[in-house]
Amino acid sequence: MASRGMPLDTAAIFSTIMEAILYGFSVLMFVGTIWTLTYKRRMKEINRPIVVVAFMLLILSTAHMIVDIIRIEQGLVTYRDTFPGGPQAFFADVSQVTFVIKNIIYTMQTMVGDGMVIYRCYIVWQTVWVIIIPSLLWFGITVCGICAVYSVSQATSQAGNIFAKATGQWITAFYAMTLASNLLASGFLAYRIWMMERNVSAIRVSRSSMMPIVRVLADAAILYSVTLLSALVCFVEANNGQYVILDMIMPIISIAFYMVIIRMAMKTRSHSYLSTVGMGSETARGTAQQYHMKPMQVHISQITHEDDASKLAY
Repeated sequence: MASRGMPLDTAAIFSTIMEAILYGFSVLMFVGTIWTLTYKRRMKEINRPIVVVAFMLLILSTAHMIVDIIRIEQGLVTYRDTFPGGPQAFFADVSQVTFVIKNIIYTMQTMVGDGMVIYRCYIVWQTVWVIIIPSLLWFGITVCGICAVYSVSQATSQAGNIFAKATGQWITAFYAMTLASNLLASGFLAYRIWMMERNVSAIRVSRSSMMPIVRVLADAAILYSVTLLSALVCFVEANNGQYVILDMIMPIISIAFYMVIIRMAMKTRSHSYLSTVGMGSETARGTAQQYHMKPMQVHISQITHEDDASKLAY
């Protein structure tokens, strides 16, 4: 299948520039994430799995950025005059080591990012039944990613055309299942938090609300899903724009993860601070007769609901 769209050397330059911009933003968000997770917290209070995942996403994004820079240098400088067909043919050759490594890193990044969305969904629902379909899709993503990388690494006569059937069928399935898994897990997660909010909104004793969490979850899901859908459409249409979007997805996965963690951490800190201030002011005001049993029970119920959601960050 013949490719369409911008020339591949132009696509390589543009994709690297866009990835670098988003990568810089993701690094800033990584710093903010680590700060919110560790500031004024003892070591045992830090959610170490979340910190590990944050570092993994940063390392994978950095590795992908480095490989892209090396690939640009090889295609436009080192092999510009010696590679048969010039830079266009170099960037079209899917059997190049740098291209294979890029796809391995992207597959790993996707597995980590999608796995964390499913993990968040399980933490909030506290049941495996809700994550069965997303988990099956995640395993399908893993298989398709491995098969796609393998078919690319073994490309010979079909090298130079990533849209060929041997590689295209696996990549199309990979994009489609990633999109479905992300939408399902994010939808279940947002629905559960929205239900918690609705259940306590009528009897809330403070102004604290979990709706900002729902909004940031929706924003992260939309950001990632729109990017994936664009990549899928470009790939199905054999448009070289998919190379640009593919490189952009790498830092976007990190950004979507970081923005949820930062917002959850801010929400948890704010709730903790308001609860502490409220208890202090009530204590200062007077006697035990001023405390009514019903409001106390409602307040504890609310904290229980919000603590379930706060596990996403802590």
